[in-house]
Amino acid sequence: MEAQLLAWYAGAGRDLPWRHTRDPYAILVSEIMLQQTQVDRVVPRYLAWLERWPTVDALAAAPAAEVIRAWQGLGYNRRALALHRAAALIARDGWPDDLTVLPGVGPYTAAAIGNFALAKNVLPHDVNVDRVERRTGHGFTGAAAQALMDLGATVCLARIPRCDACPLEALCPSRGTRDEAARKQSRFEGSFRQRRASTLRLVAASATPGDVLDREAVEALARDGLVVVHGDGTVELPS
Repeated sequence: MEAQLLAWYAGAGRDLPWRHTRDPYAILVSEIMLQQTQVDRVVPRYLAWLERWPTVDALAAAPAAEVIRAWQGLGYNRRALALHRAAALIARDGWPDDLTVLPGVGPYTAAAIGNFALAKNVLPHDVNVDRVERRTGHGFTGAAAQALMDLGATVCLARIPRCDACPLEALCPSRGTRDEAARKQSRFEGSFRQRRASTLRLVAASATPGDVLDREAVEALARDGLVVVHGDGTVELPS
């Protein structure tokens, strides 16, 4: 089954920029950006990021404020600080054997870096990989990671699988199976997440008096280390 999948991927795989590198830093950037963000939104931001900060040392030396500004529009801004802090640790101590000690790196991201950058035979498990393995009843090796992700993202879809286009259709015991609708993420419009994002955009543009900002949003951003509130009430990005 894995052979059929890899043959399909050779002709149908997505051409994504992070698939053209084995640099663990570049893979780390792509994986942090891809957390809860669509691929098509990530691609141009990933390329711009690496043009600006091409190495882990370059990112580690950057001011946190510039990193946060560069992240604007990708959402979940805490990821920017996590990536910046991870770069600082790597620049200081080198890449750890256990990548999960790095801020923002959990078991999936560690496995992805291990596979895509360090040539380890480990399979990163995301929702697409898990869906294909569950439906086919087959366990795949790390060599099939990218193919599984693409199959799950473009063919073996959760709600409306495209079984007629699947290279594993003849071998799959779950042909035509549809998953239950997942719980939808709460609306961004009008949410506290939107209030946080709007407040952070204002502060990213320039230091701002706290009395003209959303107080609850400022408090939440300060707890996450995304803004600093000075004694006179002025709010700005961390240095």
